[in-house]
Amino acid sequence: MIGCLCIHGFTGGLYEIEPLVTYLKKNTDWIIKSPTLPGHGIDLALDDVSYTEWIQKAEQALIELKQKVDIVYVIGFSMGGMIASYLASKYNVAKLVLLSPSRRYINVVQMGLDIGDIIKDKIAGRLQENVLYKIYQHKRGHIPIRAYIEFLKCMKFTKPALKNIFCPVFVAQGIQDGMVPYTSTHYLDEEIPTDIEAIYYSDSKHHICLGKDKDVVNEAVLNFLNKAISTKVK
Repeated sequence: MIGCLCIHGFTGGLYEIEPLVTYLKKNTDWIIKSPTLPGHGIDLALDDVSYTEWIQKAEQALIELKQKVDIVYVIGFSMGGMIASYLASKYNVAKLVLLSPSRRYINVVQMGLDIGDIIKDKIAGRLQENVLYKIYQHKRGHIPIRAYIEFLKCMKFTKPALKNIFCPVFVAQGIQDGMVPYTSTHYLDEEIPTDIEAIYYSDSKHHICLGKDKDVVNEAVLNFLNKAISTKVK
């Protein structure tokens, strides 16, 4: 039996990865767990939550999953990708999928372009069709400074784990990502000992599971997970 743990990103929730989770459930007979990290979800409550609680929640879900299955895959989006990397370094994980992983963050140039797109959509009366606008409009005023500090702590804590990942790794990264520069994948390739398989999506922004390329991203993830395991250490 195969199990798959899916971890969402910072200040997000299941909705960030829901299309992929639904796709995997529809096309496999795997046991799939997608926990909501403390303080996250539709109603954010991040004032008194620490990064260790986020990691513990994901780790507990993985432990419970491993008790039910023989093979475990871990998928992580954004900050969830770094938490997934930490878990893959600590436990016997068969494969690791990183979606817009926040190894490095804030692409200033692309963020400026995204703001320009929002302004254009507002002028054209299409603002409610802009996925990025809807996501950040919902979060506005609900993210305390402390939460950002905890995010930075999480990145600092999980980064050393990259050198201890020895399972096959797939990275899906949007070229138009305004949060994570697509060049950050190069750093992952340098830090992870095994060869990683990476695909760059020209029409995707940070929320790669919700964008224009979501269907091909879903297919690419499943194809990677279904392939025979072959790990090459550099």
